[in-house]
Amino acid sequence: MGDERYHVYILASRYRGTMYVGVTNDLSRRVCEHKSGHAPGFTKSYKVNRLVYAEPYASILDARARERTLKRWRRAWNFELIEKENPTWRDLSDLL
Repeated sequence: MGDERYHVYILASRYRGTMYVGVTNDLSRRVCEHKSGHAPGFTKSYKVNRLVYAEPYASILDARARERTLKRWRRAWNFELIEKENPTWRDLSDLL
């Protein structure tokens, strides 16, 4: 399991609120950037900063492919994915 160097993650503004799907090679750092407002753009504008889901990948190509897939999904499908692992939409950043 130690080979996972990339993460596809989903941030949310609140329970079933605005969502953002991203990919990173340092999940802890990236979530901190979103929370502190140092990541300009969509997440800062819409206050999307709660980590509600993440998947590890060993390959950046696999991670980016999954990111593209999740970005094309219907909102309801992302809700299902999140709620399978995190039914209360708890902010998971404290686990990093």
